[in-house]
Amino acid sequence: MTGAGTGIGRAIALRLASEGARVAVTDVNPDWAKSTSVEVEKNGGNAIAAKLDVTSSREVSSVAEDLWNRLGHIDFLVNNAGVSTMNRLVDLTEEDWDFNMDVNAKGVFLVTVAMVRKMIQRDYGADRPKIVNIASMAGKIPGVFLPHYTASKFAVVGFTKAVALELAPLKINVNCVCPGYVQTSMQERELVWEAELRNMTPQQVKDGYVAQVPLGRLATAEDVATAVAFLLSHDADYMTGQAINVTGGQVMF
Repeated sequence: MTGAGTGIGRAIALRLASEGARVAVTDVNPDWAKSTSVEVEKNGGNAIAAKLDVTSSREVSSVAEDLWNRLGHIDFLVNNAGVSTMNRLVDLTEEDWDFNMDVNAKGVFLVTVAMVRKMIQRDYGADRPKIVNIASMAGKIPGVFLPHYTASKFAVVGFTKAVALELAPLKINVNCVCPGYVQTSMQERELVWEAELRNMTPQQVKDGYVAQVPLGRLATAEDVATAVAFLLSHDADYMTGQAINVTGGQVMF
């Protein structure tokens, strides 16, 4: 899985390992990837770590080949690597746009292509290889000060559905998860950014987030990991092309 060094990715890695999966933990920061893999093994799981920049087609191809050689086969792919920046539309730069689109959208494309090329060469028997992409509720409803991020996450949702349709005859399930406001270091940065743009305090912004959630709290990374674990399980064998909300009711379609 990608972007597994911190936050949601780390929680997913720990959850999958706890259910018996051998997890390939990749991250653009090799120290973070190693840290998660060490934590997995301390908890009794099995993990290997690798540095991966999902925006580099050469690196993606190389790491995909290496992981398949080391693991023998890969049953599941979780595309979690993601970034964000925030600003008013008139102040957004081309660099902002490219950064978000390259990691959030292009990265999902590159890693999926590399892994599917391997998956279609293997006989999985009665099992179904599965892919889960981490999108966002911003892939369904727009985010203020986030037009570039929103565009990248709409792309992930659309890509998921198109790939699910194409790969269904090959018995490969492809779904995505759309988290809402999740308590991570990434969100802590966003609270500061939005507070500055709105002339508020980060706590006021956070309180505003909570007020938008019918269940009355922000999501945890573990909430998202639970949904991913379900989509990778046999319980979700008849689900493909879905964009599952983990938003506490904030998004209901």
